[in-house]
Amino acid sequence: MPRASRIDIPNLLQHVIVRGIEKRDIFTSDNDRLDFVRRFSKLLESTGTECLAWSLMSNHFHLLLRTADIPLSRFMRRLLTGYAVTFNLRHKRTGHLFQNRYKSIVCDEEEYLLELVRYIHLNPLRAGLVSTLDDLDSYPWCGHSVLMKRNELPGQETADILSRFAKTVSAASKRYHSFINDGIAMGRRNDLVGLLRAGELPDGEFKDSRVLGGGDFVEQILLHTENECSPKTHTLDQIVEIVLGMFEIPQAELMSRKRSIQLADARSIICHAAYLSGHLGVDIARRLNISGPGVTAAARRGKDLIENFPQLLTLVS
Repeated sequence: MPRASRIDIPNLLQHVIVRGIEKRDIFTSDNDRLDFVRRFSKLLESTGTECLAWSLMSNHFHLLLRTADIPLSRFMRRLLTGYAVTFNLRHKRTGHLFQNRYKSIVCDEEEYLLELVRYIHLNPLRAGLVSTLDDLDSYPWCGHSVLMKRNELPGQETADILSRFAKTVSAASKRYHSFINDGIAMGRRNDLVGLLRAGELPDGEFKDSRVLGGGDFVEQILLHTENECSPKTHTLDQIVEIVLGMFEIPQAELMSRKRSIQLADARSIICHAAYLSGHLGVDIARRLNISGPGVTAAARRGKDLIENFPQLLTLVS
């Protein structure tokens, strides 16, 4: 069977795993690691890509990225090609350095961000590259030491992570450190690297190593990938304007917490129409100020509602 194509969606969390060809080492010295880290940092800053976690092992590495305007595929191509060329020159070798396909897993940020940060940052300790958590605190080839303020990596997002633990940096660092310590006993988490069932859809089980999330999240990603090759028939703003005009609802009410049957109906139809126009669930959620699972539930409801408004059917035709 042909391999499934990667899911390359901007603004979503991606866990990237890259391995050396035939499980060979891709970092043989600190010079190699320093070269990689410098390239990685420079590329993060120049492309606006956010790094939430990272760790370098001997024959592979982990990155937790949130891409922006530059697709993940282009970001990784620039990173891997540049490093491989320099590595081969430095070590007087030829041929491929990496496996042909890196692994990338689209992740539900609300559910898995902190778990992935912990899993990735504990890799050097689990592999025996450092002996204790105290050693990991200063280990230069892992994003944990950056969060602990022992090292720096321009381009790594630290405020976003620490703010999830406490309001002040000092308190957040302590709670983050305790959170990492609690993960040591968990060992390897197969559920975080695409080896277990990713989610369950309404019509039964669904397995896809490209996605980490529950059924609602998986469904959003699948709907997006099904529609991404088709040109969008309407922008989000156009859909919102048409639906609100039909219901005579002011724009300001759409983003409010006001509850009414009319407003709920309008949001549901907007979600359904936006999905079918190829818009991503996370963008719809942001536009309507609702949660990702809320978008999925509303879209299902909107599918039935829209049939009662023939004048709106052009939105989904």
